[in-house]
Amino acid sequence: ACVVARDVTAAKLIKAVRDADKNLIRAVDVFDIYEGSNVEAGKKSVALSVTLQPTDKSLTDAEIDALAAKITASVEKAAGATLRG
Repeated sequence: ACVVARDVTAAKLIKAVRDADKNLIRAVDVFDIYEGSNVEAGKKSVALSVTLQPTDKSLTDAEIDALAAKITASVEKAAGATLRG
């Protein structure tokens, strides 16, 4: 889940995730949007699920970690998102 300004659309986050790796990412879905306690005023938490589908081999843990970092950087840059801790 990531925290973004209330006016950031889920579509913007989905695009940022997809743009991180168009070959491996097959689907991005929003499964929760939360505003309330534990989230700063004027912000919302958006939880996304990402489906990866490599075509030539299984991904190693290191490759998955690298892709997760790439996705995080992409949503930070595109939407000012921060990971919800």
